[in-house]
Amino acid sequence: MEVPPLPGEDHSCSECGFSYLALDVGEARAVITAVPDRTRAAALAVPDPRRRLAPSRWSALEYVCHLRDVYISSTIRLYRVRTEDRPSLEPMLNDLRTARFRHNEMSLPAVLDELGLTVLGFLDEVDRVRPDGWTRTATRLPGEERTALWFVRHAAHEGVHHIRDIEAS
Repeated sequence: MEVPPLPGEDHSCSECGFSYLALDVGEARAVITAVPDRTRAAALAVPDPRRRLAPSRWSALEYVCHLRDVYISSTIRLYRVRTEDRPSLEPMLNDLRTARFRHNEMSLPAVLDELGLTVLGFLDEVDRVRPDGWTRTATRLPGEERTALWFVRHAAHEGVHHIRDIEAS
């Protein structure tokens, strides 16, 4: 299974228009705070949240599960960046998670509730980063070094981007 590279520190998403450099921590935090409510509204509006529009796309339910997993993983990653010297991080292996943990068989209301709680946990971790801690780094694949600030911006982007995916389901 090939692991795709992480976007760069200066990433601007051509699909959703999200720009990492356009957000400071406070603005990223505000975007992330809105993710649970926006996700809930989008997912509950989908007539069949388990339906995949194409084999290469996830269902709305699978995207909600992915967002929950993103905020769990992001919390752990940010904690490690904050407390360890240049930790080496594991990839999330998104498609493996989706298949092995049977995301499309989960309860949408339960996963939406879990998403709300995991976002709160992530925001708790964001609040623990000291002002001089935003430049601390971690690696994942060779040559992929990312800052604590990047992890918060990336978490904001994941929410914005996948809410669009859910709305398109």
